[in-house]
Amino acid sequence: MWRYRELMPLFDGEDPVTLGEGFTPLIHARSLGRRLGLERLFIKDESLNPTNSFKARGQSAAITRAQATGASTISLPSAGNAGNAAAAYAARAGLEAQVFLPRDAKVPFVLECRLYGARVTLVDGLITDAGRIAAERGGPLGWYDVSTLKEPYRIEGKKTMAYELAEQMDWRWPDWIIYPTGGGTGMVGMWKAFDEIERIGWVAAGRRPRMVSVQAEGCAPIVRAFHQGAEKAQPWEDATTVADGLRVPRAIGDFLILRAVRESGGTALAVSDAAMVEGMLEIGKHEGVSAAPEGGAALAAIGRLVGDGSIKPQDSVVLFNTGGALKYLDIIAQA
Repeated sequence: MWRYRELMPLFDGEDPVTLGEGFTPLIHARSLGRRLGLERLFIKDESLNPTNSFKARGQSAAITRAQATGASTISLPSAGNAGNAAAAYAARAGLEAQVFLPRDAKVPFVLECRLYGARVTLVDGLITDAGRIAAERGGPLGWYDVSTLKEPYRIEGKKTMAYELAEQMDWRWPDWIIYPTGGGTGMVGMWKAFDEIERIGWVAAGRRPRMVSVQAEGCAPIVRAFHQGAEKAQPWEDATTVADGLRVPRAIGDFLILRAVRESGGTALAVSDAAMVEGMLEIGKHEGVSAAPEGGAALAAIGRLVGDGSIKPQDSVVLFNTGGALKYLDIIAQA
């Protein structure tokens, strides 16, 4: 992703902390497209980033800045993938990582953090509880907080998904972007990048992709707020879903996510756990792509939008597969 370094927050002469993240493939999903009646369905496969998810982009940028400021310890709460990425990039930079995970986080997430030498604290409750305890413990000790929207650099890393998408689509926007949404920094970052790219003149202003925020039925604060016409989302009570990355009862950037969805003419919808698991299996079976439940949720959403006539057969549609299936093998075994 550092091919776009001139548009990234780097000091002159500074070298980024990198593990080769970015420029993930944009796959023309012809088989799935035929099944859905779409000629131009694409999968942006973020599972091929280091640590198996799009979180690598944000943490590469965040840890780069943490190192430049002289930080010695970084900390964050995580549902799993962000913690894995932070631990890996902290190890690359020679920094200590403190990762706070919900106690019921999947074992692969916990073990991968430890693989990179991170100190893992398991917290009773959800990611919001982990965030509270991380702040209480790390604040007095001066730990560098790389949690979602507690610093601006993770968004800077995530925005590169839009730069890549524009480049891979010959400097044209697709009609639709279908994005599984937990904390939502990917969507916020891409919306920022659209503005930057249009100002540069690489893509003509006037028509941006319709942004679709996809959440789980068991944790859908953005979807509820969107349909209520609210500017901010109220916390979701008793959040539950098999997609760890979607189990975020309150997104700090909720108003930014909602603004992007509305200004783009997009929508927000929630899908069942069963539908997202079926979707991840369909993506694997028909395209050979390793998809986490979040990617499966995006496919389920596309099916709904095609079914109700929102997405037309001639539309170009990009499904963001934000992570891979390997940390969810227990779900596949039960399917």
